[in-house]
Order: sequence, then C-alpha cells, then structure tokens
Amino acid sequence: MACSSSALIIFSSASVKVSSNSKSVHLSSSSKSLVPSNLTNPFFSQTLRINHTTTNYNFSSLPKNSFTLKSQANPSLDSRSVLFLGLDKVQELCVYEINERDRGSPAYLRLSLKFVNSLGDLVPFTNKLYTGNLEKRIGITAGICILVQHKKEKKGDCYEAIFSFYFGEYGHIAVQGPYLTYEDSYLAVTGGSGIFKGVSGEVKLQQLVFPFKIFYTFYLKGIDDLPEELLGTPVEPTPAVEPTPAAKACHPHATILNYTD
Repeated sequence: MACSSSALIIFSSASVKVSSNSKSVHLSSSSKSLVPSNLTNPFFSQTLRINHTTTNYNFSSLPKNSFTLKSQANPSLDSRSVLFLGLDKVQELCVYEINERDRGSPAYLRLSLKFVNSLGDLVPFTNKLYTGNLEKRIGITAGICILVQHKKEKKGDCYEAIFSFYFGEYGHIAVQGPYLTYEDSYLAVTGGSGIFKGVSGEVKLQQLVFPFKIFYTFYLKGIDDLPEELLGTPVEPTPAVEPTPAAKACHPHATILNYTD
C-alpha cells in the first residue's frame, strides 16, 4: 500500500528582515540547508536539498514598518510522526464480518454480459459485524464492489471496494480500496461519523472463507480512545471461527447499544 510522509520545512537559526529605508527583503542563515538532510520525498528516490544562498527580493509595495521572524528547529520531532506539528496516536480495532446467508447478500450484477467475471460487474453486499473476540454483535457492513480484473491464474478476482462499517450509536467508518478474493489487502479509511468523526488510517482485509468470513484489523488515527466494549483480545482468525451463540442470537448482553441491523 502507498505510504505518505509530511515534509517539515524549518528555518533553522534564520531571520528575515525588511528595512524601512530600502524596498527589499534580506534572508540570511547560518544553516547550510532549509530542509534536514534525512527528509525524503516519498515520490522520489533522491534526498531533498536546498542549497544555502543569500537572496534579495525586490517588492514595490512593501510597508515601511520593519519586522523580524525567527523560528527554531525542534530536534525531538520525528518528521514521520508529525501531523500539523502534532503526534498522531494509532489505535488497533479488530472485527469479524460474517455472512450468515440471511440477508440476500451478495447480489452479483453481471453488467459485462459475459459468462466469466469481467470489468464492469457490480457486487452490492451487506453482512453482519462482530467484535474481534466474537462475543458481541456490533452492526453490519454495507457497500459495493466493482470488478476490475479476473485473475484466472489465482482463481479469484480483484475488485475496487467502497463500503462502510456501522457500529450502532457509535457511528460508522468508511473505507475504500482493493478487495482481493485470493489474498489479503489493505484499504484506506476515508472518514467516519459519531466517535469516528475525523478518523483516518487503513484497514487490513483478511479473507478466511470468501465471501462468508472476513477478518479486519483497523489502524485508526485522529480520534479519541475507543470504547472498551469494541476492543478485547481477538480470536485467532481461522476458517472455523464462529460468534458465540448469545451474540448470534443478539441477546442484550451480547450486543452494543442500538446495534445496526
């Protein structure tokens, strides 16, 4: 999956002065570079470098008042962990999606009009969601998969998926990305509502029995601590996993409040 990194440009021991007598800006610095040498652009292999020069810029409409701007680098900040100059906590959330064959899902719409799965085929779906420990029913998934390519050699398909995870009164998480029927994949977390408002991150999709049992591991950023009842030690993902009888029957003690059905 693609990774992103923010480049933090810091004026180290630098000052900018505007003189009232001349209409020019003079920038001087004792540093050899405006960008630390250990920062790289994720889209290029070479290290970003800006050589030190003394530059004069002429402006015809600068005010006559002078000002000085100074900024000092903070060496304790790791650029890979900085988001708008703040550290971002990553929380892990595990859930099981289980198709119990009682929701008419999935619905395969063969828009390609071909006998073999082909580009353009659509698959709307909705399944039940359980906590990672399989002790509570928490909601549903709902969304659509768009077939991109049939992988004959892998005996499976590659889809572009757009769907949501609904967690009752807690809100929902929206995701988008590759949905592979033959191996694990990672999707982007694109947003959410309720306690998930402002969320970002990614989710690992692990096929156990396609399309009936899937294990998801979320890596979430930008939100408050998750409720304890959504957490707990997850059951080891295997094709044989099943929710507890109480969770399957949606007993009050085995569901979250107003779970989505």
